[in-house]
Amino acid sequence: MDKYKEHFWRNIRAKLEQWEQEEAITYEDVYRFFHNIVGTAAVIGMEELGKRACRLMKRLEAENGKLWTPAELKEHVYELMHWYYDETYRDVPTHFSFSSADADEAPLILLVDDDALFLMYMKEQIEKVGWQIVTVAQPEKAVTQLYEVKPDCVVIDVHMNGTDGLTVLKELKAALGQQFVPTVVISADDREEVRLQSYVSGADDFIVKPFALLEFIIRVHRLLERKKQLEGLLLVDELTRLYNREYLPEAYRQFESERERLGEPYCIALLDLDHFKQINDQYGHLVGDEVLREFAALLRHGTRPNDLAFRFGGEEFLLFLPKTMQHDAFEVIERLRNQFRSRSFSGGGTAFRCTFSCGIVEVNEGGAPLEYWLERADGALYAAKNGGRDRTVAAEKIDDMRQRKTVKMAVVDDDVIVRMIVADLLEHIARDRKEQCEVRAFADGVSFIESSWHEGLPCLVILDGIMPKMDGIEVLRRLRSRGDESRYKIIMLTMRQSEEDIVRALQLGADDYITKPFKRLELEARVSRLLKRM
Repeated sequence: MDKYKEHFWRNIRAKLEQWEQEEAITYEDVYRFFHNIVGTAAVIGMEELGKRACRLMKRLEAENGKLWTPAELKEHVYELMHWYYDETYRDVPTHFSFSSADADEAPLILLVDDDALFLMYMKEQIEKVGWQIVTVAQPEKAVTQLYEVKPDCVVIDVHMNGTDGLTVLKELKAALGQQFVPTVVISADDREEVRLQSYVSGADDFIVKPFALLEFIIRVHRLLERKKQLEGLLLVDELTRLYNREYLPEAYRQFESERERLGEPYCIALLDLDHFKQINDQYGHLVGDEVLREFAALLRHGTRPNDLAFRFGGEEFLLFLPKTMQHDAFEVIERLRNQFRSRSFSGGGTAFRCTFSCGIVEVNEGGAPLEYWLERADGALYAAKNGGRDRTVAAEKIDDMRQRKTVKMAVVDDDVIVRMIVADLLEHIARDRKEQCEVRAFADGVSFIESSWHEGLPCLVILDGIMPKMDGIEVLRRLRSRGDESRYKIIMLTMRQSEEDIVRALQLGADDYITKPFKRLELEARVSRLLKRM
């Protein structure tokens, strides 16, 4: 019976691939497709599929004579493809033990080691605990990843080919400055001098390889708990000396209380440095940190005594402006913009300037949570960004409160059913997100590489490892050799027996991987986690 099922699905794949290439598909062709499924499914033991196809066929009868585009038709075919995939692979174990909704709360571990097999093993084990993990097989990229992913704990090996792990550790500590991120050194070298030098370099713990996994988890968990306790006590961002997000709820409560008592509105402003990533890439993160400190100083000294400034995250800042109407807040921000634009910074012997964009919202009524006002200010900020940057936009001035930045998501896979399932999943994720997401499917690596569609904007790529013409590893290599390679977040799709491909993908800089066949919920969690980093 299995050989008949294989032949059955091979015919379905062929028809779907044919439809992908056609501009219009006739009603008769569509009806015949579902009719054949209804007639064959029960014979080969797939009664449920036949029932679903029969319902779809009856639904289509009302549209007799219609010409279908591939996009319109896919919506009707998705139901069958999802059922087939879930039914076929229902016994596949899930390796990701938390949902996309849990990702915000799960601690993130940055693991730096040039042993890709060890990275694979630790990734699977740590995800089973419910933690997130970002693996780095290229030690020279550790500092960049530190800035990008903002881990809760760093684990680093001492001896890596051509790289001294302790030197990398010192670079990480310098980059962290006064921020507390616990670091764990792991090594097969248990000599006393290595241990002592690790602690001198800033390690919070030293674990000898090979180690018992449970002991490793407990020791890292202890450090994570200590970090959480310290963060609960500290309300000030270490780099900028502004308030951090921990103090936001209390500040909002106080401002709301004052608004109710006096009957006067106040404003919330979200400010974001323009092209800040380019500053980090071109001049280095230390110069970037100096720009952040200077901007924070401007917010401290260039605002009124009762105004409250926060570092909201990364290069984004927030201002509470009490007893201030929107037009007055606009004037305050414009003055700050002009002052900051006139400042000169230096990096690598080159002088440069920096600007910021801002979104403002006036809080003039009660009953709404802080998140409501932040979302409105955020919508105005994105309108400022989309309008050309270096400008201020008020929330009431935009037609769509949810102005969105664009993120592109691509699935590159030669299996038409996988393409359809993953593309549908990405479109589902896109509908739930603040960003505007464009989704496109590619049948092979060559068509993706040669396409200009993914140029210029952040792009998440779901990339199959084995394809004709150009395999996924070669696509990954080409993307990582680009000057703008940081725009791409890449999840590799691999087969369970393709261990060498997984190792090579990690070495080339894949952000994540998932083995086929996979659970759709697991892929959704991994995609959602990466989108948060874009």
